[in-house]
Amino acid sequence: MLESTTATLDAAVEYAEVEHLSMQQALNRALDDVLTADPKTLVFGEDCGRLGGVFRITDGLQAKHGDARVFDTPLAESGILGMSVGLAMAGFHPIPEVQFDGFAYPAINQIVCQIARMNYRSRGKLPMPVTLRVPSFGGIRAPEHHGESLEALFAHVPGLKVVSPSDAHDAYHLLKFAATRPDPVIFMEPKSRYWQKGAVDMRDGGTLRGARIVRPGRHLTLVAWGAMVARCLQVAELAAEDGIDVEVLDLRWLKPIDADALARSVGKTRRAVVVHEAPLTSGLGAEVAQLITQHCFDTLKAPVERVTGFDVPYPSGDLEDEYIPNIDRILLGIQRVLEYRRG
Repeated sequence: MLESTTATLDAAVEYAEVEHLSMQQALNRALDDVLTADPKTLVFGEDCGRLGGVFRITDGLQAKHGDARVFDTPLAESGILGMSVGLAMAGFHPIPEVQFDGFAYPAINQIVCQIARMNYRSRGKLPMPVTLRVPSFGGIRAPEHHGESLEALFAHVPGLKVVSPSDAHDAYHLLKFAATRPDPVIFMEPKSRYWQKGAVDMRDGGTLRGARIVRPGRHLTLVAWGAMVARCLQVAELAAEDGIDVEVLDLRWLKPIDADALARSVGKTRRAVVVHEAPLTSGLGAEVAQLITQHCFDTLKAPVERVTGFDVPYPSGDLEDEYIPNIDRILLGIQRVLEYRRG
């Protein structure tokens, strides 16, 4: 069933092989493709219909597919996700949007107690093919609750899968892939990357499961996801000027985490720095560091370093620049790992 749905999706669209798109355009195209291929797909959320979403991710989709399939909802996240449960139980594939990451908090009950558990609770009779789109992370100088990093919260919940693309190519293919899964997927879109353009191979998404190396290196591995991948690539270029060859691993799937990819990369470089926007304590970097230690303990030359946000509420406006890991903080983390000496 899953394979036939994916094949239908691929056959439903014809594009030039490679296009230059922003992440916003790539996500819009992916939703258009899914809606075209599967009449059971529904896209909805606050301002997702006529307006096309606050970030215009759903722009033009209601006009093309009709207001019965792409529609606005009341300003009630618990209602949006509660409705998603009922639609999934009725055989639809809901793709709801929470307008900003911080707005997901009122819907935690529906996400954790219903969407994540219904398949388990019903012994497989009621799968939850819900793809929840969450514009995530900071970097746009927005007010409180408009910039959060909730991946550890979602990844902790059994029954949920969590993914975050870092560029337009992955955004297009990972969203289409998530929309054919029989399980609930939390799709965390780095909102600060919406307007960054890149080449999108429309016909070849490559391997869509697990992590991917976006820059090979041999001295140290930077592990990141979402918007921090681009920042780590900047850091790697600067480090190369000093003769430090940094590998950048885009984790992509935050649940399940690709432990094999972590082991291969860090097993080669023997050093690792994990970078994320969320606070340090109990952030997903702790789980990543544990997996690296578990698989690479005998070969590690230094403890795994974490460069993260601080243990304070995610700040708004200009204070984001002090909170989000910047180039200098990441370079300092690299320096600490490279200069570590036992004893």
